[in-house]
Amino acid sequence: MPPKNVRAARPGYRCTECGHEVTKWVGRCPECQSWGSVQERQAPARPALAKVAAGAPATPARPIAQVDVETARARGTGVAELDRVLGGGLVPGVVVLLAGEPGVGKSTLLLEVAHCWAAGGHSPVLYVTGEESAGQVRLRAERTGAVHDSLYLAAESDLGNVLGHVDAVRPGLLVVDSVQTMQSPEAEGTPGGVTQVRAVTTALVALAKERGLPVVLVGHVTKDGAVAGPRVLEHLVDVVLQFEGDRHSTLRMVRGVKNRFGPADEVGCFELRDDGIEGVPDPSGLFLTRRETGVAGTAVTVVVEGKRPLLAEVQSLVAGSGLATPRRAVSGLDSSRVAMVLAVLERRGRMRLGDADVFAATVGGMRVAEPAADLALALAVASAARDVPLPPDVVALGEVGLAGEVRRVTGAGRRLAEALRLGYTRALVPPDSGPLPPELRAVVVPDIGAALRFLRDNAERQG
Repeated sequence: MPPKNVRAARPGYRCTECGHEVTKWVGRCPECQSWGSVQERQAPARPALAKVAAGAPATPARPIAQVDVETARARGTGVAELDRVLGGGLVPGVVVLLAGEPGVGKSTLLLEVAHCWAAGGHSPVLYVTGEESAGQVRLRAERTGAVHDSLYLAAESDLGNVLGHVDAVRPGLLVVDSVQTMQSPEAEGTPGGVTQVRAVTTALVALAKERGLPVVLVGHVTKDGAVAGPRVLEHLVDVVLQFEGDRHSTLRMVRGVKNRFGPADEVGCFELRDDGIEGVPDPSGLFLTRRETGVAGTAVTVVVEGKRPLLAEVQSLVAGSGLATPRRAVSGLDSSRVAMVLAVLERRGRMRLGDADVFAATVGGMRVAEPAADLALALAVASAARDVPLPPDVVALGEVGLAGEVRRVTGAGRRLAEALRLGYTRALVPPDSGPLPPELRAVVVPDIGAALRFLRDNAERQG
């Protein structure tokens, strides 16, 4: 008979992919949606809750006005676009998780960060690689110009050896590439498994907090784009960054997902080149094709990534179809919103699109999911269907509703100020858009019919 203060052990089930625990077996994990990954585990007996005795605190509580803030001030990494996302730089003791698809450029970016940190004279940098040899990292550093005497490399996958390198080098910044390749001898399982990833991350977080050492971890992602490993991994770290990019484009974006020391919705833009990676402080030019005259099937809008307004060009092509079911191809846009806008154009705009192939895309590999681009998409499709170009100095801004109305969007003044800075002098805007730049001529379009009339009247003036 077990002691009274010990609860009897009862069986449980754990997902081998994400670590989610359930009380009964299921074929599909309710957390990560993977099939056949839930296995039985025997939960250890644990003592029942008892009264906790008061202990001596490590440091006494102080009035908030007497707390030293210098230990929490961020230090710039030397990479301006990354500092923008981090909220100014790396705070002592911060643990950053940078996740992204294979080959997107995570290691190249962090090698550039390590070089800038070492060259800035802050302190030595320890770059630990568990996926490549030190020689391979050295070759990449030579190609990108990231070789520095204060940048130390170590090819290790054992956590104990990594801690030994930290004691020997005493770095001011630790980069671990990647956390899924590290293993702790005190934890069970294989490298990359739920137990190992949790144990390694917990140990590195404790190291960072104890020594005030900024730690940057590289993380893998699943096929769905989520961070691989247990969900608790994102809760353990202080900052989670998502590194995004298209293999067919040089544009890369670092998007803040979680940030305890700064904004969690900021975006940094980079351009990946053969000789390294470089920040793009003014990326709007990457998403535009500047022309002297308008081209049918194109429209320009302004979207907001984080707190940064960016101009984006939406292109469309409408062609007759010989198929029973016409094609609908979308690239860089939300396919459900494209389908909705096409339905509004047919029903509210009296346009025949049911027997035509419709293609819609963005320029420069940009992904636009914001409803503020609905009006530009509708005008691009109408322009392509009627073979009537929009004026080259016009931007369109607004969300299209199912009734055909054009709704206002947030931050219209800030968006149009960015458009005015890049040479656009007219804008199609919804009603009640708030204060707008006085130098910009605004044309209010309350519904999709008014927007189509603007397109028709412009064609008549030009024709």
